[in-house]
Amino acid sequence: MSKCKACGAEIIWIKTPNGKPMPCDAQKIPYKLDIHNGDLVLVRPDGRIARGTLDLESDEYGYESHFANCPAASSFRRRNK
Repeated sequence: MSKCKACGAEIIWIKTPNGKPMPCDAQKIPYKLDIHNGDLVLVRPDGRIARGTLDLESDEYGYESHFANCPAASSFRRRNK
């Protein structure tokens, strides 16, 4: 676990399927998969994205991308040259 350089929040790094690290909020969020009506978009531990609904009874969990919550997220965006 590490901390965001901008806001100080605890984050974890999850490797995406293409091998790039993605910062995610450290809190695990249990969810039920619901690709059509899910209000959560989460990063699974294997790096894939899942859409679902909050389900406190579920064994499935994911993490919210830190870019969705960090007040300084725009400062980390890469500019196209």
